[in-house]
Order: sequence, then C-alpha cells, then structure tokens
Amino acid sequence: MGNPAEVYFQVLNIAEDSSPQEIRSAYRALVKKWHPDKHPPSSRPEAEAKFKAISQAYEALNDQQENRSMVGAINDRPGGGVEPRHRSQDLQKPRCAGNSAREFKDEYRSAKAGAVAGPAAAVARPAFSSFSGTVKTKPPPVERKLECTLEELCRGCKKEIKFTRNVITNKGCSGQFILYVMDLHDILVAFLGLIVRKEETQTVRVKPGWKKGTKITFEGMGDERPGCLPADAVFVIAEKEHPVFKRKGNELVMKVEVPLVNALTGWFFSFRLLTGEKMSCSFQDEIIYPGYERVIEGQGMPLAHDKGVRGDLRIKFHIVFPTQLSDEQLSGIKELLKDTNPSRC
Repeated sequence: MGNPAEVYFQVLNIAEDSSPQEIRSAYRALVKKWHPDKHPPSSRPEAEAKFKAISQAYEALNDQQENRSMVGAINDRPGGGVEPRHRSQDLQKPRCAGNSAREFKDEYRSAKAGAVAGPAAAVARPAFSSFSGTVKTKPPPVERKLECTLEELCRGCKKEIKFTRNVITNKGCSGQFILYVMDLHDILVAFLGLIVRKEETQTVRVKPGWKKGTKITFEGMGDERPGCLPADAVFVIAEKEHPVFKRKGNELVMKVEVPLVNALTGWFFSFRLLTGEKMSCSFQDEIIYPGYERVIEGQGMPLAHDKGVRGDLRIKFHIVFPTQLSDEQLSGIKELLKDTNPSRC
C-alpha cells in the first residue's frame, strides 16, 4: 500500500500490471454501468459517487502512463539530457484528487504517525477530512410529517417514530485499509463501501400547546451521501382534523347546531373538552340569535411557553330553521311574534 496507484487499480477492478488498453476497456465498462442517468433516484447518489471515483482513477492512471512515456523519451535522447529537478519530480508522482502527490504523502505520513493510538484515532484526524481541499457540506434536511391529534397537542404525549435512511457502510475493509483510503474519502467511499437502507427509531416528547409547523430536529440522522456530512432528520408537526373542535392560534372554536324553537325558548347541551372533562352550557334566560357566540375563558389550547396559561373556547351557533310550516303554524307564529321588539337587547 505504499503506492497510491494501488487504490486506482482497485477502483477499476484490474491488476496492477494491466496494459493501457486493459485500463481503457475497464474504464469504459464501468462508466457505462455506473452512469447516474441509468439509475433511479434512490440509488443515484451512490452511482454519482462511483462514477466520479472511476473517472478520477482512470485520469490518474492515464496521466501516469503519459508521464512514463515522456520520461522514456527523455532518457533516449542523445547525450542523456536531464530535465530540471521540479519537472522530473512531477513526472514520477501520480496526482491525487485536488492535491499534489507530495501533499498526499505528507497527509499519509501524518496518518501513520497517528495510527500508534489505533486506527480509530487516525481516522478521526482533521487532516483527513480536509484532504480534498474543500469543506464538507451538509445536504438539506430530510423533512417528514408527524401527525398529532388535537388531544395529543393539548395534553402532550410521547410518540415513538420509525423511519428509514441511507447509510454508508464499510464492512469487509480492515482498519489499516480504511486508514489508507481516508485521504480519498470524498471520491472512493461509496465504491469501497455500500449504501444501504437502515431503519431508525426515535422518541419525540410532544409538549402541550405545540402548533402545526413545529419542527423537531435529530442532527446527523438523515441520509448519508459520499463526501458529505450526514443530513439532519426533521419532523414537522401536523394537526389531524378534529370532528368537534377547530384550532385558531391558542383558541378552540366549536360550532353547534341549535333548532329554532330551542334558540327562542331555551336550550341545554353538554360536551367533552379535549382534556376529557365534561362541560355543560345552559341557555334559559337568553335567546340564541344568528351570529351569537359564547366564550368560555381558559378552556382553549395551552400555551407551550407559558405554563398554566390557556386560550379561550369560542362556541358558535348555527340556527336550524324549519324547511316548511303549515298554515296553522304560520298563523300561530305571526300571532306570537307580532308584538316583539326586533331590536337586540
């Protein structure tokens, strides 16, 4: 493993004594197989990484072949002329992605020094993460909905969530080999490893008063991509529709249908709050007219950041009128209502 070219031959899956024609043939077959356009979206990140690794390996080996040819031509010149020192050094050292061979050896030498503390310590060296000359970026977070009922958002709850994500594995590689190729991590990690789907389980503690759109972030628990930091997994609270209540900010709104005769003569009804508590409303001395509302303070949604504080419950009434009346009923209504004051008290 003293020569970085070994890695390039491994990427192309060919022997180290392969001819230029064999290198070219292996390269064409692999780029055809791993071209990203031939893969579905689920496996495209892996294909892109392998396609890049194959191209980098072929370019490096091709440059080595050209350099050897140039050195041979120089040695064959009459008189055995010698190129300037800096030129001959460049010809004898293969290029590494984004860095010179000197930089590669310096990084590898520092990695070997760190290996005294074990492969794990050497892999963790910051020099390896910056070898490509660029800072690793973090892909956009993977967002998923976390549906909650109004009861759960009112009382609070604990929800266990399961989800799957892409994970890069390096099974089958020895610690020494991983230590060596970490310099080329951004290019080769997908080729030397495998992208698999892994199921994860996390627990979310929903606090009373959380609203739809509230985000819960699990750092580094999103999809992994070659050459990038792991993405975050983000869960966004979504409210399930409730059959009785509708939420507006910190208030709860309930619509109730009341027959016309009860709206005029008095009414009594009961219902259950989101907390499970039973509540009753009585209308004995008041008329329920169109647009009438009753507000019950402190029976709405709790405020997430103000413990013990709740919004209001607003009850709106829809008066149900009869669709038809007999002549006798019409006469009776006219007689009963002829002296009523139309103004509202």
